[in-house]
Amino acid sequence: MSEPINICLSCGLCCDGTLIGFVQLDNEELSPLRQLMEIEETDENGLFFLPCNEFGCNGCNIYSQRPKACSNFECGVLKSFEKKELSFDKAIEVIDVVKQKKISIEKQVATLQIELQSKSFHFKMLELKKLLRKNKSELSLSQNQQELIVELEELEKLLSKSFGVSF
Repeated sequence: MSEPINICLSCGLCCDGTLIGFVQLDNEELSPLRQLMEIEETDENGLFFLPCNEFGCNGCNIYSQRPKACSNFECGVLKSFEKKELSFDKAIEVIDVVKQKKISIEKQVATLQIELQSKSFHFKMLELKKLLRKNKSELSLSQNQQELIVELEELEKLLSKSFGVSF
């Protein structure tokens, strides 16, 4: 297996809802994908929200039949690796740092007992930023909330710099 595929398989941050919150589908993809997964219908096309139900411990369960948007998506880490700007080990290290920051943020959210409605981490972080911004303007934030803001800002900088995405 080639190293780019190994990077993607060890990562999964696009499929688990960390980097993006949904996948837009073309009209011609709707019928075959409807057989494989839950699709939200829009006026002309469809979409599904992340995390993808077809992403598991061993990667994508529908890899050979995945949507075009999934097969065409290349994050900044993958692009940097392919341009030889990042070694394989450094790419995996960046991915691991993001995963650890994600876990840390999720623990802080649980500790602070913040109720978020979204399923995907991407949308949860948008929701969290809005909530913290509102709290920041209305009253002083606790030390834990301030630490959460710092952690969130660090993650967003890392995602922007390394993956080319942001919340």
